[in-house]
Amino acid sequence: MASVTLINYGLGNIQAFAHIYQRLNISLEIAETAGQLEKAERLILPGVGAFDWAMKRLNDSGLREPLDQVVLHKQVPILGVCVGMQMMAQRSEEGALPGLGWIDADVVRFDPVNSSGNPLPHMGWNDVRPLAVDSLFSGIDAPRYYFLHSYCVVARCPDNILATAHYGESFTAAVRKNHIFGTQFHPEKSHQWGISLLNNFAVLKTC
Repeated sequence: MASVTLINYGLGNIQAFAHIYQRLNISLEIAETAGQLEKAERLILPGVGAFDWAMKRLNDSGLREPLDQVVLHKQVPILGVCVGMQMMAQRSEEGALPGLGWIDADVVRFDPVNSSGNPLPHMGWNDVRPLAVDSLFSGIDAPRYYFLHSYCVVARCPDNILATAHYGESFTAAVRKNHIFGTQFHPEKSHQWGISLLNNFAVLKTC
């Protein structure tokens, strides 16, 4: 079983992840330097708040270029959470800074017409529908997760959509491109469903 490294660039629920992995008896490391990133076997990119604020924090942390090296060249599996998933896209309507560009996708605000007048942000529990049997959702029955967002990822390649949810309209709840994963929801706040998903991420095999 691989150890998991959480990228600490000043945003995210670090203690919540640490508590879950301690409970699972899985080693969790915290990466704040390029050297710590280079040793990682699994990475988690957390995120909360606005897109540009998160990208600026990551860019200013000195971890942006080392992260590209580890993920794109060493192909270390990574899981982006909430804004961490949105950062993997090309760009966001929420800001002006470019994203990481790992997934060919844009981040857009929920359409108030298609959302049937549902209030924003989308906050609370929602059912998630995996589109294929995949290791990230392996063994998880009737997955249900906690969301907090007003923007969603729109992927240009349907094969990158790992799971969907519904909030007035269908939207992407999880993505995958080879060893790169993302969840719009917060597994670290999602009780047994989140614990199972984070455990699956630690043990999954990617090609």
